[in-house]
Amino acid sequence: MRIAVDVMGGDLGPQPIIEGALLAAKESIEVILVGDKGVINNTLKNHKIKKLPIFIQDASEVVEMTDSPSKVVRSKKNSSLSVSINLLKDGNAKACLTAGNTGAALVYGMHLLKGVAGIQRPAIAVILPTLKKRVILLDVGGNVDCKPIHLFQFAIMGSLLSKNLFSVKSPSVALLSNGEEENKGNEIVRHTSEMLQKSSLNYIGFKEGRDIFEGAADVFVCDGFVGNICLKLSESLGANLLNLFYHEINSSFLSKVGSLFMRKSLSKIKEQIDYREYGSAPLLGLNGTIFVSHGTSDAICIYNGIKHASEFVGRDFNLQLSKELGYYGDIEKRGFWTNIKERINFPK
Repeated sequence: MRIAVDVMGGDLGPQPIIEGALLAAKESIEVILVGDKGVINNTLKNHKIKKLPIFIQDASEVVEMTDSPSKVVRSKKNSSLSVSINLLKDGNAKACLTAGNTGAALVYGMHLLKGVAGIQRPAIAVILPTLKKRVILLDVGGNVDCKPIHLFQFAIMGSLLSKNLFSVKSPSVALLSNGEEENKGNEIVRHTSEMLQKSSLNYIGFKEGRDIFEGAADVFVCDGFVGNICLKLSESLGANLLNLFYHEINSSFLSKVGSLFMRKSLSKIKEQIDYREYGSAPLLGLNGTIFVSHGTSDAICIYNGIKHASEFVGRDFNLQLSKELGYYGDIEKRGFWTNIKERINFPK
């Protein structure tokens, strides 16, 4: 199974991305490094790669974080991100991973791979740890402005992902809002709630941001603007709590001695809240597997992202999603969503 990796997309340059790919290759995952061939070869000189399943695909252009996603699709057809997704489209790779421009990954994906039939907007889903279980939050950056139908479809994809990854038979789905009362939230959130109430999804109503890490639902749904703020805030909080904890440990001799007896517990806590352990997030709803990592991803983050992308391909998530949505056929021509209140229920 080959994974195409956009080497040029990250904020930290190609080196940590290549190093992360090498870690994955050492576990027999075939990796295609996509980017400036000279830069890639120059970095690989410092590593032993003779027997590793590493391949190189040249790409002459780079999508910058400041580039407009809608413009780069046509202006940068030979970018490392575009070439990576084309490898996926042509069947030369089973998945693609990028730490680059998220909006561009979304637009390239829609343009080159198209969406799963019936899905109007792909969504980025992340897995978050809680004391009770792991939960799913989506969208976390793919779609800043959403309509009720988009949020509703995010709920479908999140529910299916929870079943797929965690074997939850009937995942509970909640909408993020500024209160649990039915009159809270904006018009879009309230209308989405009406749609979900009439669906066969296990919808449990509005939940607040504090409910996420209490594991109050299996799936939390919001637009990409809210979701991205939640994600970045939680990651920053986790990292700073760890730093604060280690600072206090090193503040005295007794603290250092005591930490020796807590080493195993501390290691488990770090693993739970360190976002690098999850590595990346899948872009759901496309006819192909694209994983998006942080722009500041280090080698460990990229390594874990490639591993999760490889595992995700084996689950045939897109095929399952296509089958679930296929019941409705061409929903636009049939006017399905215009009569949503009468025809919202999914078949059992």
